[in-house]
Formats: sequence, structure tokens, C-alpha cells
Amino acid sequence: MRVHVVSDVHGNVEDLKRAGDGADALVVLGDLIDFVDYQEHDKGILGAVFGPEKVGHFASLRRNQRGSELAAYARSLWESLDDPERVVQDAVRAQYEELFAAMRAPTYVIAGNVDNPYLWPEFARDGLYFVDGRSVEIGGLRFGFVGGTILPPGATLRRGSPWVPYLREEAEFDAAVEALDEIDVLCSHVPPALPELTYDVVARRAEHGSAALRRRIDTDRPRWSLFGHVHQPLCGRVRHRRTECLNVGHFKRTGTPRTLRW
Repeated sequence: MRVHVVSDVHGNVEDLKRAGDGADALVVLGDLIDFVDYQEHDKGILGAVFGPEKVGHFASLRRNQRGSELAAYARSLWESLDDPERVVQDAVRAQYEELFAAMRAPTYVIAGNVDNPYLWPEFARDGLYFVDGRSVEIGGLRFGFVGGTILPPGATLRRGSPWVPYLREEAEFDAAVEALDEIDVLCSHVPPALPELTYDVVARRAEHGSAALRRRIDTDRPRWSLFGHVHQPLCGRVRHRRTECLNVGHFKRTGTPRTLRW
């Protein structure tokens, strides 16, 4: 059996078209949308709507962790549009139309934080499986899937904003992890809470990993724990007990899927 796994696609449609070549199945672990391109500021949804100069300033504020200024600046950008929600939703739908068309069957998909999974039923078709919160059999192994990321303690979602990321309350995320059937492969967008997997060496900060995923690894001892989210991890691969914990890579930049064989 050969399965290809990708994460953090961020609009890389051309490489996604080839990601399933030679594989029995393709697994996509979220962040399909290219919302803010931090390298090429004219790309992504913000770049298309507001232009590279404004995105460059946005990126600088985020890179320097100036949260209150970033929030105020983002509000000012949205307020400059007559109907920001329609602009964002139209742009997101246009990206999803291309991205889902690029996935060769059979493909198993969960959402990352830079996704809107509530729109996904519009793109349902044969051979495309939206599997958040489900366990499915692939090639004789049980794969368990949990999408989204965890809302940091004390943070709140601005649900009236034109763009609301797919962040879940920690209790909700934990319940989804715990509800999975017994598994051989654990698939998520975020990593388990192991420091070497959550620390991003370029951003110079730790992302919020999941303690529930780590507990599930301790309990089920799956063959693999597969995830993305951290683009430049301190360690991309760690063995925890008997489980190979594997960041499958930043597909937008690498364009290469991770291959599993058994």
C-alpha cells in the first residue's frame, strides 16, 4: 500500500495536481487556502484584495508579534471595503474550486486553521472524503482524523469578522480526539504537544500543540502520528514511545508529498 500525505497547501494547486501520482490514496491535512502569503505579498487573498504594500505591513506586525496593532490594522483594511464578507467568501470559493478539482481520487481531507470547512459540502464529489472527526480504513489500517487548531487560552474568535479561522475550543478539540475509534494512524493539522515538534525556528515561537493527541498516542500507540501546521519545525520527525510523529512538510514550499508504504 502506498499513501501520499500533504499539509499546508496554501494554494499550491499545480503541485497538488501531481501529489497523488502513483499513490493508492492521498491524505490532505489542512490549510488549503492561501490567505496571506508572507513571502510573496502580492499573492494570496489579502494580496489580491489589498495589494503587496498593505500585506507587507500586515506581515511585519505579525512577525514582530504586535498583536493589538495587527488587530487594529486588519480592521482598518476590512472597513475600507463595501462588503468585505462577500469579497472574502468569493475569493475562498474560487480557491476551493481549483484545489478540490486538483485532488485525484481517492482523497481524504481535513481542514486547518486557514480553512472554512463549512463551505466544503458545496464541493463534495465521489472519491473526495471529508473526514474530520472520523476513523476510516485505508489499506487495512485505521486512520483517525481531527481537523482545525486549538484556540489559545484567553483568546476569543471575532465571529463577526469577514474571515474567521477554524480554531476550536480546547475542550471541543479534545473531545473529537477522544471520540475516535481505536487507530493505527493518527492524522491532525496540529502536532501533538511535544516541544520539539511545536517550535518554529523561523518564527522563533512555539505553536499550540495538542495534549489530547499526545495522550491518544500514549494510549493507542499508533504506527504514525501525521500533522503539519508548523512550517519550520525544530524537529520534523520524533519517535514518541512506539509512534513515529511526523510533520509531513510545508507543501506550499516543497511541492512534494510524504510517502507512506506498508
